[in-house]
Amino acid sequence: MVARAQETVVELDPAAVGGPAAEICAAGLQSIEIGMGAMRALGGALGGELGPAFAAAVERLIETEGRVIVCGVGKSGHIGRKIAATLASTGTPAFFVHPTEASHGDLGMITPQDTILALSWSGETAELGDLTNFSRRFSIPLIAITSRTDSSLGRAADVVLALPRVRESCPHDLAPTSSSLIQLALGDALAVALLRQRGFTSSRFKILHPGGTLAARLKTVRQLMHAGAAMPVVTRGTPMSEVLVRIAEHRFGCAGVLDEAGAIVGIVTDGDLRRHMGPALLATPVEQVMTARPVTIEPDSLAGSALELMNRKRITAVFVVEAGRPVGLIHVHDLLTAGVV
Repeated sequence: MVARAQETVVELDPAAVGGPAAEICAAGLQSIEIGMGAMRALGGALGGELGPAFAAAVERLIETEGRVIVCGVGKSGHIGRKIAATLASTGTPAFFVHPTEASHGDLGMITPQDTILALSWSGETAELGDLTNFSRRFSIPLIAITSRTDSSLGRAADVVLALPRVRESCPHDLAPTSSSLIQLALGDALAVALLRQRGFTSSRFKILHPGGTLAARLKTVRQLMHAGAAMPVVTRGTPMSEVLVRIAEHRFGCAGVLDEAGAIVGIVTDGDLRRHMGPALLATPVEQVMTARPVTIEPDSLAGSALELMNRKRITAVFVVEAGRPVGLIHVHDLLTAGVV
């Protein structure tokens, strides 16, 4: 059965968009709705008849001793380049080979240890012919992403990932739009499934992404935290007069409270001070002011996770704890300075 995305009529809010802009926005929203319908069709296919082929493709790629050679022409080629980049960045060695260049010598880049992932909506892209013949001649596994299993590419492939025949969001149903969208989504699905099968960790991800904001998010808390004497900590029983001095010395706006064994049992923050402000505050033992069971984080957690935790808990500093004992403190300013956003 052919699954087709249904076109949806989009209703605009006249109060938000009016005049000539309304018609323009309606066209854009209609394109998005058609694309969403295409994605739903792909999801339905993956949960049904496409599922066994998808699993077979992932198994074939896991077994590949060489690289994944992604190829395609036109919009399928542009999508293929992105798929190759996503595979390579998530633990599956891959690169893109243009079929025309392959016919003029780049076939030499492909070895029998590789697997070819070819994209063609029609399955009849002429430029793929030499590459397909090469794969058959030297028994190189071929996985096809196409909408036609009975096409030349589909018949030649070892595994066919059959895309649902969706309507393009172009009003003439011609320009590759929805079809490109689901090609890309299926490629991402392959990459994520492979990532999970390989047990690809955030540490390995960091190795392949050493630059930019992503690299900052992949730093660990241990790399950014303040340790040793830089930590503002006091012991249980300390009068608040001394706690205030400790808070002022370290300028983190808080102090951790330790028990006799050195485990963290509480934290004093600006909020605690405001709640207990009064003439007797300075002589009060810290345990009567502190917030018990403070939010903590482990030193090998990612910096991005620390920022998410602070945002969720609406706090600006977190003690870093191992086996119940504080080994450091990380402040939101440390994360922002490091480029974690």
